[in-house]
Amino acid sequence: MGKEHRPAHRQEGREAEQPRPVVALAGNPNVGKSTLFNALTGLHQHTGNWAGKTVGSAQGNYRYRGRSYRLVDLPGSYSLAARSAEEAVARDFLYFARPQAVVVVCAAACLERNLGLVLQVLECTSRVAVCVNLLDEAGQRGLTLDLPLLSRRLGVPVVGTAARDRRGLEQLEETVEKLVCRPPQRPCRPTYDPPVERALAQLEPVVAACCPGENGRWLALRLLDLEEGERQQLAARLSPNPLESPRVLEALAQARRQLEAQGLPLPALRDRVAARLVEQAEALCQGVVHQQGPDPNRLDRRLDRLFAGRPAAFPVMLLLLAAVLWLTMVGANYPSQLLFGLFNRLQEGLSALLLGWGAPAWLEGALIQGAFRTLGWVVSVMLPPMAVFFPLFTLLEEAGYLPRVAFNLDRAFQRCGACGKQALTMCMGFGCNAAGVVGCRIIDSPRERLIAIATNSFVPCNGRFPALIAVLSLFFAVGAGRWQTAFAALLLTGLILLGVGLTLAASKLLSATLLRGLPSAFTLELPPYRRPQVGRVLVRSLLDRTSHVLGRAAAVAAPAGLVIWVLANLPVAGRPLLELCAGALDPLGRLLGLDGAILLAFLLGLPANEIVLPLLLMIYQSTGSLSQLGELESLHTILVQNGWTGVTAANFLLFSLLHWPCSTTCLTIRRETGSWRWAALAAALPTGFGVACCLAVRGLASLF
Repeated sequence: MGKEHRPAHRQEGREAEQPRPVVALAGNPNVGKSTLFNALTGLHQHTGNWAGKTVGSAQGNYRYRGRSYRLVDLPGSYSLAARSAEEAVARDFLYFARPQAVVVVCAAACLERNLGLVLQVLECTSRVAVCVNLLDEAGQRGLTLDLPLLSRRLGVPVVGTAARDRRGLEQLEETVEKLVCRPPQRPCRPTYDPPVERALAQLEPVVAACCPGENGRWLALRLLDLEEGERQQLAARLSPNPLESPRVLEALAQARRQLEAQGLPLPALRDRVAARLVEQAEALCQGVVHQQGPDPNRLDRRLDRLFAGRPAAFPVMLLLLAAVLWLTMVGANYPSQLLFGLFNRLQEGLSALLLGWGAPAWLEGALIQGAFRTLGWVVSVMLPPMAVFFPLFTLLEEAGYLPRVAFNLDRAFQRCGACGKQALTMCMGFGCNAAGVVGCRIIDSPRERLIAIATNSFVPCNGRFPALIAVLSLFFAVGAGRWQTAFAALLLTGLILLGVGLTLAASKLLSATLLRGLPSAFTLELPPYRRPQVGRVLVRSLLDRTSHVLGRAAAVAAPAGLVIWVLANLPVAGRPLLELCAGALDPLGRLLGLDGAILLAFLLGLPANEIVLPLLLMIYQSTGSLSQLGELESLHTILVQNGWTGVTAANFLLFSLLHWPCSTTCLTIRRETGSWRWAALAAALPTGFGVACCLAVRGLASLF
């Protein structure tokens, strides 16, 4: 039984021979679903529902016994109730796309918790196979599983795998092949309380008659347990639309009246449906999972006392944050200098090439001194910290620590009228605010999602770190060498904590004014602690995150550099336009304890925060193009010569932390919310806080 795994682009020539069956991978988060996807397809894509990842689904092909299969990795979902974007994507694909097979992936160590989703998928389709993954992890915990017994109870095939070691993959592929050809006839289907079953029995035949060929019981349950807007969206995808049938509307209204009369209005109905699924999952697991040896969760509970229990959780969280920032600062210095040297050599070569071809000096200046040099700045300053920060961030995620961060901060966000999941999107904002905004899709409530989007820029993204670190080191960090770097990392941690505190304050302000409402409850799974796969983490974080964020920033850097060069070299009344603009902004800058050049640098740094500090030096020195920072001592001399004091440095740090997000983030907010109004709010809110902080520092300084 030979089989081969090839990337999708190598198989297109054979696909005309026969149609490719579509196989969907569904499952809860943290069950190894994406690892299974990568092992089958040979691709290294990563789809999930942590902050910053797309809610779409990764796709790839694999071949088995000469036949090609299209594998679709659906977002991790706890249920198909469609309470979040992930659940809606998974539910709609399973029902409307009608894949030829569905593999529901469960974690062997927490099988009972995962079977609720299996039951919901079996309600939707009978073409189901259950993949009990992470058998290696279960074995380490002393767990054994009777998978044949579980298969008999569910009425569908059950296969055990350890995807990281490629164990059980061939059996899974064989099972999928049989499932595509001959789906099970009588799979297990969940049952509900008598009042719910009576309502379904009344509504199901009417829905089935209106929508022949559809799953009448599944549709009837959805019409009963969905809100009005959700029900309309689901029904609109059906032809004919059941909600346009008077018989369906009458039967639905009568069924709902009966349920309400028996104490089951919509919220209570949802709770009872979910509770019955949990009860049946428990019954299915009886006698399937056997524990041998000591309690496998003992170590996890001990670690949780350190990482998620009082009083250690918050001090440990701060120490980890400081350690990550210190490693980022230390690890980024050398590669950043190498990249600067590389781009300088490339710039000299391109400049000589253009001039050798007879290009006019202004064209060489605009393209090389402007666009290319700015692009080099962004790449040299942004790439090394991201290449260090993202792998460290991913290692914490893989180890199971990031959900503990959300758990620790949940109460604080709840008190501010926001959602605890906002802690995860806020953490993703440290890498890139645009990615943090996209990550807000994991928040179910539209109101709380808007709060998270509007406040994500209160934490500094990767592009703001270089300027923050440089000014902290020059004006506030004491010591020398590594001691100075360590002290700067501690100061930066304090500055980030200020941003987190102001995030909570801004969330409270929005929830009390523009976005009033009660905070919603949410389910947060604390996965078991795992040893990260360092090699896979490095590949995934560099290719999947770093390159994506860097490419998006670099796309706006070159055009911005061109505009900046024109402003710096276009004379008006004998003075560069850049200098005139700085002079016009100087009164406002002085009012904030800054100056006009600083404000202009922030305004022109809208496309990419990385260029704010080099822009400032360019304005101060009237060089006409961006220049390398050089040694910190020379930078300190330039800033002091242009009137910088401790107050100026403090306000520069505050305004760097709290000002409008970059253009990429603004465009992302527009795309995610569908309105420029929310993008404007997300820009005005941190800027307002930044102005208030600068005025407060300037006022306090004038008193002493």
